[in-house]
Amino acid sequence: MLSRFKQFLLVGLLSGLFGILSLIRNDSLFRRAYSAIAWLAERLVRKDYYIEKIRWIKGLFDEGHPSLQVTKKILRGTNPHHRRTIIRAFIINQLLVGTNKRKAFSEQNDGFYPPGFFVISPSMKCNLNCYGCYAGYYRKNAELRFEEIDRTLSEAKEMGIYFCVVSGGEPLFHPRIFDIFERHNDVIFHMYTNGSLIDEETCRRMARVGNVIPAISVEGFEKETDERRGKGHFARVMKAMDLLREARILFGFSATLTRQNTELLNSDRFVDFMIEKGCVLGWYFMYVPIGREPNLDIMPTPEQRGAQVERLARLRATKPIFLADFWNDGPVVGGCISGGRKYFHVNAMGDVEPCVFCHFATHNIRTSSLKEALRAPLFESIRCNLPVYENLLRPCVIIDRPEVGRNAIFEHGAYFTHDGAEIIYEGLAHEIDGYAKAYGKIADGLWEKYFRGNGR
Repeated sequence: MLSRFKQFLLVGLLSGLFGILSLIRNDSLFRRAYSAIAWLAERLVRKDYYIEKIRWIKGLFDEGHPSLQVTKKILRGTNPHHRRTIIRAFIINQLLVGTNKRKAFSEQNDGFYPPGFFVISPSMKCNLNCYGCYAGYYRKNAELRFEEIDRTLSEAKEMGIYFCVVSGGEPLFHPRIFDIFERHNDVIFHMYTNGSLIDEETCRRMARVGNVIPAISVEGFEKETDERRGKGHFARVMKAMDLLREARILFGFSATLTRQNTELLNSDRFVDFMIEKGCVLGWYFMYVPIGREPNLDIMPTPEQRGAQVERLARLRATKPIFLADFWNDGPVVGGCISGGRKYFHVNAMGDVEPCVFCHFATHNIRTSSLKEALRAPLFESIRCNLPVYENLLRPCVIIDRPEVGRNAIFEHGAYFTHDGAEIIYEGLAHEIDGYAKAYGKIADGLWEKYFRGNGR
């Protein structure tokens, strides 16, 4: 375990190294300098998983991948305090200290290795009423107290988790959200926001705490965004992005893929526009019928989902932005990450859910510890029965292996965390099974074409 003194030295060392990198303009010299940092990181990290990732990233830089451009943009354009805080919270705490703490926790708890991050929804308050919202049926007045969030984060850190995703509702409606960010300044927070509450003062507060990376929801351009989120919302999102860019705060976009906008969101025109606005990362989430007024006609077709796999690979190879896909990145993360395998969700009522999109639970942080919830039969059942197909393009226990989610619910006495959450597991079960079968045929072809031949 790294002592506080060693952590302090590492923060200073890496801050200095990354500061030097930010000044280097020659690509060849930049790659050599990064290689030196990667060499140091390999010797500090003890877990093979992260060493493999470090070497993979280094390989991209060696090949002149667009990731090189993104990294230079981050180093040169980020508020220095923001950059130092990210180094301390993410690189030192999450990847180094956290990895060692999670390993030690595993050795003391029968081999259970804690997840690398979790999602928390502090409040379900929101000023929008988007159709198809995944959280649309939660109680709008639900909100966690400061003390409950504080305790949950402290328990997570005891297990070695220093990466927290903040969702909702709209997180910025929580009256003490910045008190949380400040109190846990050793944690990196990735906040999903609709962007409407981001003004000059909000940006100043983000710059001061330094440990928040927002991702702003967008549905496409003005027409698509305003159709789902309300007239004038696109303009507010654009203003928010401008303010974040001017404040030199790292931020990205979050987009929900539907049958109507999938091609647009994967277009060069849209991605180039997000890069131009200042986004350094982008998240794709496929609409699934689990929120307000579930509707399979909004869900991307199996053919669209298959095309997304190929399209995203091309975008990653050509665009200077980090792109991630929650549903289609199974090959990147080794399959489904729910059930505490790599993450879990604490909703605004305190229920500990297997996934942001799995609205059922057996434990609540108001009556149980995180450790008890993660070791509960419900979560262990999901982890033990996660999709075992060789094809990691079919990872999800909701829409690819729906029987896993159903069995876990009904065998372990789980309760649904809001009215209507049962629809996808009961009323829509037949349709979801049909979707899984149809997409499975497409995904098997893609796996055979792109992954089996690569030694997977």
